Amino acid sequence: MTIRVLDQELVTKIAAGEVIERPASVVKELVENSLDAGASQIAIEIHNGGLSLIRVSDNGHGIPSSEVELAFCRHATSKLQVLSDLEHISSLGFRGEALPSIAAVADIEITTATTGEAAGSRLTLKKGTAAESRRQAHPQGTTVTVHHLFHTTPARLKFMKSVRTEGARIAYLVTQFALAFPEVRFTLSVDGRTTLHTTGSGSLRDVVAQVYSADTARQMLELKGDQWTPTATVHSSPMPVVSGLVSPPQLSRSDRTCLSFFVNRRWVYDRVLARAVDEAYHGLLMAGRHPIVVLNLKISPDMVDINVHPTKREVRFRHEGLVFSTVTATIRRALGRAPLPETLTSISPRPQEPLWEREGLFDDIPKLADVRILGQLDNTYIVAEAPGGLYLVDQHAAHERILFERFKEQRSQNRVEVQWLLEPLLLELTPEEETVFSARGAALLELGFSVEPFGERSYLVRSIPAQLRSEGIANALHEVLAPAGHSEGQEWNEKVAISLACHSAIRAGQGLEVREAQELLRQLGQTALPRTCPHGRPTMIHLSSGELRRHFGRE
Repeated sequence: MTIRVLDQELVTKIAAGEVIERPASVVKELVENSLDAGASQIAIEIHNGGLSLIRVSDNGHGIPSSEVELAFCRHATSKLQVLSDLEHISSLGFRGEALPSIAAVADIEITTATTGEAAGSRLTLKKGTAAESRRQAHPQGTTVTVHHLFHTTPARLKFMKSVRTEGARIAYLVTQFALAFPEVRFTLSVDGRTTLHTTGSGSLRDVVAQVYSADTARQMLELKGDQWTPTATVHSSPMPVVSGLVSPPQLSRSDRTCLSFFVNRRWVYDRVLARAVDEAYHGLLMAGRHPIVVLNLKISPDMVDINVHPTKREVRFRHEGLVFSTVTATIRRALGRAPLPETLTSISPRPQEPLWEREGLFDDIPKLADVRILGQLDNTYIVAEAPGGLYLVDQHAAHERILFERFKEQRSQNRVEVQWLLEPLLLELTPEEETVFSARGAALLELGFSVEPFGERSYLVRSIPAQLRSEGIANALHEVLAPAGHSEGQEWNEKVAISLACHSAIRAGQGLEVREAQELLRQLGQTALPRTCPHGRPTMIHLSSGELRRHFGRE
């Protein structure tokens, strides 16, 4: 085929496809512009998941009337002047592609005013072209309204998720901006209802209380990194400084959606930072559990490349090893200062019990006729002797398997047992959790939860499944309402059963009487898959008599 230069309309559409993937992309670009404009108040309003309307208003310094139309030209920006500026970028946006890319796939109205102007300016664009321009009164700042996103490219609409999912993505995005800029007052309105409102007090802990809950904010541990100075260098590289908040080991989630990383105030996903967090918590969390982390990394701009992806979501560090070790060490210091959990009551030495006979226990293993409970190891593992050798059973994993199958059976037979709480539990949801709740409230009712509204993003839990421990209610509900993966139907029911089982099961460190241990093994033997917990971890380790003889050199 003949090589030719693409026409301007096609070039603009291609650029828009790189920058504007979905409604959340529009919100991201507009909010970044507001922050770069020095706004201390930003209000975001969306309708129909952002596909019908997105409006972002701020009190920033505004755009001079002579530059409003220029702002919608490709590569027009006030944030870069010369090539060397790319090595010292401090603004969130800098390419000058956001506004023209949005205008290429939607209709736009922008009203803006600066301090020095007698009146503001209003510009309307249709299909990327200015349709109307006039003077209009407006307080200092800018309001951008985006109508009918992707109406000029209907094929793109086919790849959008549900309105709920797109709305949840926007809610999650706005919470990340709020965590990155606690000094800015953020308001998010979804279909006419305010779902997030931060104070702009400058306190990160205050924002965590708004996004997660006051109890979560209270438990979070502060990260205290060494002070950064241009002369503090290692191998001629400025030392990064880490700040933020991290959760103690007893406060964790089942997914990574609560890991928030900010590099020079820019929200990013970075494998180096994720690995550093994993390393810091290594050995402190159960498999499949993840901490809540709000991590701010301050680093010299010439030590990080933020121009490696069109959406600026990924970065590249010049000295990854230095960043990794600094983050890991800072988090470990914070965890070392964490208060110890309350000491669990230990049980007294146990007398030897007669052999406990259980025909057919663990049918898929070499059949056991006689089992004798010898005791517990670390109040976590049940030690049992049988003719075939020695069994170490993880009491939490075993109980998880029992409860998981019980929940599934009760749910399938529509006979879930319910317990009513003497005092209702106050539950605070994040904006994205509330979005999932609005779609899943009826399903939770079928599972035994009675939940009713109690103020802005607050709910009262009045009843719970009978087998759920009261202290595990909040964590269980946060997990099942997490938007990660956007699971549907049977997959979501499975996720709920796993979460309820996990938070209802006997904990590691809990002392058991012999009869309690016996009953646990009896019930485990009646499950369909006794070898693993619902997360896939083994429930037991078996050391045969032959293996023991070989280890002790007896054969």
